[in-house]
Amino acid sequence: MSSPVPGTIHAERLARLRAELKARGLDGFVVPISDEHMSEYVGEYAQRMAWLTGFGGSAGTAAVLPEKAAVFVDGRYTVQVRDQVDGTLFDYVGVPQSSVAEWLGANVSAGQKVGYDPWLHSIDWARGLEKALAAKGATLVAVDANPLDAAWDDQPAPSDAVVTVYDTKLAGQAAADKRAVIADWLRAKGLDTTVMTALDSVAWTFNIRGTDVSHTPVGLAFALLHADATADLFVAPEKVTDAVRAHLGNSVRIHDREAFEAALADLAGKKVAVDPDRAVAAIFTALEAAGATIERHRDPAVLPKAIKNDVELDGTRAAHVRDGVAVSRFLKWMAEVAPQGGLDELGAAAKLREYREASGALRDLSFDTISAAGPNGALPHYKVDETTNRAVETGTLYLVDSGGQYDDGTTDITRTIAIGTPTAEMRRRFTQVLKGHIALATARFPKGTRGSQLDILARQYLWADGVDYAHGTGHGVGTYLAVHEGPQRIAKPAGGQAGTEEALHAGMILSNEPGYYKAGSFGIRIENLVIVVPVRIDGAEEDMLAFETITFAPIARDLVDAALLSPAEADWLDAYHAEVLEKLGAAMDGADREWLAAACAPIDRAPTALAA
Repeated sequence: MSSPVPGTIHAERLARLRAELKARGLDGFVVPISDEHMSEYVGEYAQRMAWLTGFGGSAGTAAVLPEKAAVFVDGRYTVQVRDQVDGTLFDYVGVPQSSVAEWLGANVSAGQKVGYDPWLHSIDWARGLEKALAAKGATLVAVDANPLDAAWDDQPAPSDAVVTVYDTKLAGQAAADKRAVIADWLRAKGLDTTVMTALDSVAWTFNIRGTDVSHTPVGLAFALLHADATADLFVAPEKVTDAVRAHLGNSVRIHDREAFEAALADLAGKKVAVDPDRAVAAIFTALEAAGATIERHRDPAVLPKAIKNDVELDGTRAAHVRDGVAVSRFLKWMAEVAPQGGLDELGAAAKLREYREASGALRDLSFDTISAAGPNGALPHYKVDETTNRAVETGTLYLVDSGGQYDDGTTDITRTIAIGTPTAEMRRRFTQVLKGHIALATARFPKGTRGSQLDILARQYLWADGVDYAHGTGHGVGTYLAVHEGPQRIAKPAGGQAGTEEALHAGMILSNEPGYYKAGSFGIRIENLVIVVPVRIDGAEEDMLAFETITFAPIARDLVDAALLSPAEADWLDAYHAEVLEKLGAAMDGADREWLAAACAPIDRAPTALAA
């Protein structure tokens, strides 16, 4: 039997969806990568765009009309989308340069009806698209049932894995106390109830965890929290054990997840807080129909979840030491094996996971490992698979961005190493990235400072050469929760971008990850996680903050051009490596520890160090 022509399966699926739309009286439909909780990562049952188009990234949208279709992705996926999606079936549209609303506005005809699933989109997105279509005489229609699900005949069911109790000894605060704080917030604002839809917020608030979404330890659930400190938790009954029921107690009423929409109707006459960035359009529509008064507020769990307590911080520090041992053993293995040839990206990623699993504490990876050799490293969010898998070759750079989920913390680390002898250009760019990393790691800043005010520290040395990187410098990180956690981040100012203008608070965890990417050649990124901590400065007139680095693994010394480091920067690197050896050395012995000691040795200082 001959192999199918590339794109044939997706042509059939696209035709099947169009037939389903026609049967329902619709002319078009919008297919996002999303679920009912507006999650960044979604379960297999919600991978609708991947099924329709073949696109395997974590962010994107497809739009389908009778004669045309398009996929919308940002700059992270410009290359990937062309590798995975048939350009004869779908136009490639870049965002934010364009948008679904602009493309549909340019391609719909008067009288056409475009459908959308109100359980997969935000209310503001829906209202914006409704306005754009109305300007062309077309109509946006909220569907009662997703037509793509009807076309997807082997669609997986949502996970039925049980949720588990997250021990207060790890959480550092009892679930009842968290609910009491939220109840106080509701009463202070004169509100009756808040709708909680973000899966990590539900997990954090109720001190529960799950395995319903790859790499993020959450269970599929909605919640209503009330001003009397009681709550209604909506979760499939087969997922709730007696231990979870006992943990939640009598103040938490448990209902089937399918009962959530109907429960919104019971809020008639109530003042209800809803987060428009995290709650889908269907929730707003149901509350409006019920006669509830809706007030827009950020999910009240978001900020307290981001500001870790001492127990969470101690746990994540321990997780990072454990993880650092695994990463260091992997780096030693790479130094020995990669120059011999025969290694590829998938093999390297599998070996790194093996070292993490050897600790006996790994619950999951915190995201799909970015294992990128040579030119693939120039794709900041590259995802290796059988079709893109590349050999790790001598004379190239290898970039690995990875992390683990442990009961006591979530890790995220990037290291870039040279396979063989690096070029002068590679060393210069690596050292500029390192200088930016050090500048951010050593920053001191007044309380109230926002991440956008610090971002330039990491870019300044690259900017001096007229180069830059397109991604943010730092994102928030959870504690045995989401590896990308708001609201804090470090990035260029971007009007309205969530988290960019959030003040940094002591107890927040962020990444410090400047990079450089030369298209078609190589990529460089150095990433450690940091905790925002108070710092005492003699004579200070402001309350000051700083960063404590908590990621420990060697930084490639052979990629450092010492002539480009100032004495203070060289001191930082030597001190960092001394701490790496101190923290990891006790868990490593024999040849592993010998390698670590050599990798952490002081750098050879240039005769005249320059602060270039």
